[in-house]
Amino acid sequence: MPNRLTIALSKGRILKETLPLFAAAGIEPTEDIYTSRKLVFETNQPDVRLLVIRATDVPTYVAYGAADMGVAGKDVLMEHGGAGLYEPLDLQISKCRLMTCAPVGAKPAGRRLRVASKFVNLTKQYYAEQGQQVDIIKLYGAMELAPILGLADQIVDIVDTGNTLRANGLEPLEEIANISSRLVVGEASMKLKHARISPIVELLAKAVAAKQEA
Repeated sequence: MPNRLTIALSKGRILKETLPLFAAAGIEPTEDIYTSRKLVFETNQPDVRLLVIRATDVPTYVAYGAADMGVAGKDVLMEHGGAGLYEPLDLQISKCRLMTCAPVGAKPAGRRLRVASKFVNLTKQYYAEQGQQVDIIKLYGAMELAPILGLADQIVDIVDTGNTLRANGLEPLEEIANISSRLVVGEASMKLKHARISPIVELLAKAVAAKQEA
């Protein structure tokens, strides 16, 4: 189907908050995404299919045209750089903050700071803007362990409730960015499939507005 739309959705918490918005916009998978081991799902719209992939891969799939549209957190989009992507809509879901964090009451390191994060580009940019040179250690998860075990002085991570930080003796310090999930569209797809994509964007915008008013 030459004009078929492929929409890349992020796994996990974002997916649970995304599917109701797409349902309100008239797009629903024809089978249960949560119980299936598939990665590609047909929908009630014969020309629309959904991919369910890692959040960090969504911008790449959309930018390179493997998917026409996608949903990803602003943190992932900022880290990716946004090349080849339009960002027409803030879906106002999966809200959190990207923050620097450190052990409670930690004293200055007395040397060049070591910072652990999976957001290497964002972390580098943030500390550069503060005029501070740091050594960045890339980790993929369990950031809280890095200061506990002396691997890093600080971490840059997503903070929601802060409960995990507190449980591990850490505290948030500085806010780098407010994060929510965004709808993105590939530049090429926006040109070639504009007539099909625009109504979906409009319906999603109405669904977001209705949810905000509820």
